[in-house]
Amino acid sequence: MSPMKSPIAANQTYEKTQVSASDQVFFGIVNGLELQKFVPAQRLVEIDLAEQFGVGRNSVREALQRLAAEGMVELHRHKGAVIRSLSMHETLDVLEVAERMTGLLARAAARGAATSGLKTILSDSLKALKAADAANELAAFTSARRRFYRCLLDMGGNRELKRLFPTIQMPIVYAQYRLPALQKIRLRDYAKIATAVRAGRQEEAEAAGAAHVQHVRQEIVSHAS
Repeated sequence: MSPMKSPIAANQTYEKTQVSASDQVFFGIVNGLELQKFVPAQRLVEIDLAEQFGVGRNSVREALQRLAAEGMVELHRHKGAVIRSLSMHETLDVLEVAERMTGLLARAAARGAATSGLKTILSDSLKALKAADAANELAAFTSARRRFYRCLLDMGGNRELKRLFPTIQMPIVYAQYRLPALQKIRLRDYAKIATAVRAGRQEEAEAAGAAHVQHVRQEIVSHAS
């Protein structure tokens, strides 16, 4: 009998994808925001990024252009690239879009749950989230969270949603508002989303997805007041 994998290590083949050099920098910065390796308003130096990610400067420039196009990085003539910092008004704008998109994502996933064959992966991602939280492993939690959302996107099978959902600037929001309560909110709300999705209850799933972002908004506004 083969040894049982831990929840954190489960479905690693689902996590891995082939990436280019510019992808490596692009996703490295996005993931680095969640892992607290990069912060809003931080200046990004091309030569430092090239050394950090082991790629050429052309790949770094391409990644920074993509990040700028998605509104996560600002490019200045003399200052270079800087990670965007959001005002409270801009934060609320991002959350307003995220609320509707997350609800739509959950509804689409519930609609496709019965035929996608991904219910087990969704359940495993929740187990990995709980294990990472209990072990206080931020990198493992971030990886499991990405699997959770990727699974929902794959369950829904909506190509436009797959294209648009990753462009929501939530990594900037979470990097700027490092509130301990947000991780507990995620754990609680993701479980509710997953329950509705697995059961194919579309309206309930949409409501749970939207409610998650509402809870995030409430925590951020409460902390800022």
